[in-house]
Amino acid sequence: MIHFSKLRWKNFLSTGNVFTEIQLDRSPSTVVVGENGAGKSTMLDALCWVLFNKPFRNIRMLQLINSVNNKDTRVEVEFRIGSIDYKIVRSYKPNVFEIWKNDELMPQPGNIKDYQIILEEQILKLNYKSFTQVVILGSATFTPFMQLSVKDRREVIEDLLDIQIFSQMNTLLKDRLAKNKNEQTEVSYQIDLIENKIEVQNKYLAQLQQDIDAQIIELVNERNGLQAYIAEESFEAGEIQKEIEGLLGLIGDSDKTQEKSIKASDLLQKLRDKEYKANKRLNFFTNNDHCPTCEQAIDIQIKTDKIDKTTKMIDETTSAIEQLTTEQTKLTNRLAEIHKVQVKIQNCQAEILTIQQDITSTHTRIEEYNTKINGLKAKKDLPTEASTEIDSLNAELKTRGEQKEQLVKDREVLEIAGHMLKDGGIKTKIIRQYVPIINKLVNKYLAAMDFFVDFTLDEEFNEVIRSRHRDDFSYASFSEGEKARIDLSLMLTWRAVAKLKNSVNTNLLILDEVFDGSLDANGSEILMNLFNELHDTNIFVISHKGDMMIDKFRSLIKFEKVKSFSRIAA
Repeated sequence: MIHFSKLRWKNFLSTGNVFTEIQLDRSPSTVVVGENGAGKSTMLDALCWVLFNKPFRNIRMLQLINSVNNKDTRVEVEFRIGSIDYKIVRSYKPNVFEIWKNDELMPQPGNIKDYQIILEEQILKLNYKSFTQVVILGSATFTPFMQLSVKDRREVIEDLLDIQIFSQMNTLLKDRLAKNKNEQTEVSYQIDLIENKIEVQNKYLAQLQQDIDAQIIELVNERNGLQAYIAEESFEAGEIQKEIEGLLGLIGDSDKTQEKSIKASDLLQKLRDKEYKANKRLNFFTNNDHCPTCEQAIDIQIKTDKIDKTTKMIDETTSAIEQLTTEQTKLTNRLAEIHKVQVKIQNCQAEILTIQQDITSTHTRIEEYNTKINGLKAKKDLPTEASTEIDSLNAELKTRGEQKEQLVKDREVLEIAGHMLKDGGIKTKIIRQYVPIINKLVNKYLAAMDFFVDFTLDEEFNEVIRSRHRDDFSYASFSEGEKARIDLSLMLTWRAVAKLKNSVNTNLLILDEVFDGSLDANGSEILMNLFNELHDTNIFVISHKGDMMIDKFRSLIKFEKVKSFSRIAA
């Protein structure tokens, strides 16, 4: 139950810069009186504006501001729900909207509309239409229940029966269905995108494998070419080696010839020394008759013998030198031939060495090719970045597929819930149970006001009204006094239903000029008797005829206008 306790305002409509305050729960019944324009109905506009940011009467926002002060328009209302005290503050110039809960300011979201939703849906649990049907019965600017559209009637009934949650759930459900559809679209798009990525990666991986195979084939061909080159070089080295062996066969006497040449040279040198000494001796005996040492005469016979022997020895030595020189020439020529062959052999050996070095270098290159080939083969077998990406994409594709499957299942559940939350679903079943109670209460209050008709609302909230002398009627068919009785009966019915449901049950009931219009004296008397039977209710009746009704109310509030400002008279 919402228990309203205090309402205060300033710089609102004709009120000045001093708070006008009404204790809403001080008396079971209060009559509010005053001359036209004194500000009696201002409390209705203040109460609706502070709660719903919308005045009760058809007044534009700029008209709510006191035209003299033109600033600091402020309205405050205090109420209690259960054990929680609330205070709502709304002002204009400066703009303020605050919700206080047990003297602590509730956190304000970034959007002021969200703050209003919190007030209406989480705290009050009713909207402007329902509030004005249950709490306020006004004059010309008020739209009675019977003049509301079917949609608005349903909204009021749902608030009263506390089943607006199903409409909210249906709204949320539509959002969920739209979200589910968007998510399915997004997931399908993601699945297509992933599949395209997998296809691209597979093509890239296949191309990569083909490139690797092509590289391996190219390297194998180049390696085989090097191996063939080694075979050719090895064959050529073998041929050269054969040539060397043939050349070596030509100079098999090299060592002996060299040895003979050395011996011949040594012997030739000795023979020439011998010849030189013999010529020197011959020259001595030929040119000397006396010994130069002892100066004795050389015997002719000895001299002749010496000359003869020496001449003979010289002839023999000369002959030997000539023969040995000839032999030496042959040996020298032979050594020259051997040297030429050896040079050829050295050249061949140099060629073989070059070939061997080339073969060794080629073997190194072959090993390099083998390493590259083995590396490429290993690369084919090892996971690549592309294959890892494919595995990751496949895992993501599986997750997305499961997500889509779950979204499809969720949509099936949401569609089932949607059928249940439609107007023909759960709400209709609940309303169907309460329609007889509502009709019974309306007819009870109509009978209490001496208006004997059979008033019936169907499940679509269309009325059927029958009387003794007139069969089918509509609300528009009745007089203004009869309409007023119907409106009052519906208001009392809504309050009774609200009390049963404890949904929008409240202590506050305000009637604006109800007794001044269509109700006759008998109707007014009956209505007052009905009001006196309401328990835990604080009734405020705004009336031009209040001075004649003071004795029927427990308390009186009188508004007056002083220097263009409205105030409560002392």
